[in-house]
Amino acid sequence: MTFSLDALGARILDGGRLAADEALWLYREAPTMWLGRMADAVRRRKHPHGVVTYIIDRNVNYTNVCVARCNFCAFYRTVGHAEGYVLGFDEIHRKIDETMALGGNQLLLQGGHNPDLPLAWYEDLFRGIKAKYPDFKLHALSPPEILHISKTSKLPVPEVVKRLVAVGLDSVPGGGAEILVDRVRKLLNCYSKATADEWLDVMREVHKAGLRTTATMMYGTVETDEERLEHMLRLRALQDETGGFTAFITWSYQPEHTERGGEEATGIDYLRTLAIARLVLDNFDNLQASWVTQGGKVGQLSLAFGANDMGSVMIEENVVRAAGAEYCMDEYEVVRNIENAGFTASRRTMHYEHLGTPVFRQREVPRVLSLATAREEGDQSVPAELVNYEAKSAAGKRQRGQAPPSPVA
Repeated sequence: MTFSLDALGARILDGGRLAADEALWLYREAPTMWLGRMADAVRRRKHPHGVVTYIIDRNVNYTNVCVARCNFCAFYRTVGHAEGYVLGFDEIHRKIDETMALGGNQLLLQGGHNPDLPLAWYEDLFRGIKAKYPDFKLHALSPPEILHISKTSKLPVPEVVKRLVAVGLDSVPGGGAEILVDRVRKLLNCYSKATADEWLDVMREVHKAGLRTTATMMYGTVETDEERLEHMLRLRALQDETGGFTAFITWSYQPEHTERGGEEATGIDYLRTLAIARLVLDNFDNLQASWVTQGGKVGQLSLAFGANDMGSVMIEENVVRAAGAEYCMDEYEVVRNIENAGFTASRRTMHYEHLGTPVFRQREVPRVLSLATAREEGDQSVPAELVNYEAKSAAGKRQRGQAPPSPVA
């Protein structure tokens, strides 16, 4: 079926909703600059004051040990691998100190599906952070991580969420969504960590608990155009139901060093995907630019294709870096890109509350010219507190002295 750009454009500008077949036709057939103009018009309608936001937080990956084994991931290590790690509570506290020194107010805390970290470990970590840093925010644990904790603790997801909220969980990141179509998830070997319905159900429960979350999409692996749109439409339906999402972030698959391999999608594909997301996700106020995967220049151009937010200055990044992307922009660079594009830059919280002018214009802060990593290379130290938590794997039991010694021949 052929649609009319003029008719669809008029409906978009009037605040109307696109149907699935209309969105697919536009995604495939509309000129890139037309998509950009429409997305920018919607962005201006939702954010008429010319302000582009960003957040100063730190992306901390507390463990790289993971049993999920997604074939698009270059970050994870198997249980017992020599390069596997778990960060200590004191290490995470030091990262918070460094983040606060740069004006940050939040940790984006995510990690692998480590079978040797029980629910009590997360509760003690969160409780300790809130005791020491009561105003610091924990944007933590993607839906597959929450589902993993539910399975290992043999507690239903609502109970896990309730317990995590009680010890300080403030909001939940939208990681692990990839493409919310089970055909794709099976091919990516991420179906077992969370089906599409399970990912959405965890988010539904988190929203019911009163927390806000983000939503993401990683595209450019095996999915079709229809499946990219199906992903967006499922998010739109849940947002209609709960209103719990604050923002949508899309990025392209980073193939380097992964089991799957392949090629990265082009910058034009990214901009078209971002623009159609702005048009389809009419009930999402905020779209973030993924400069972490696209670089600063395409990140800046995203502000003309529907994005109203530059995301996080990051400070630290491990997952995307493991797959070969090492872009870095500190607050100075993020603000420079925003202002050179003709916008006013404003710091924000995860809930998109405005915090004011850049920190570096209020006081002197050190420049961050390269992203930090979870640990220095070669650091294989084991946190002292791990012995307080019972391991489930044989390797974890041996590491913590919880397994009987091997018999001597």
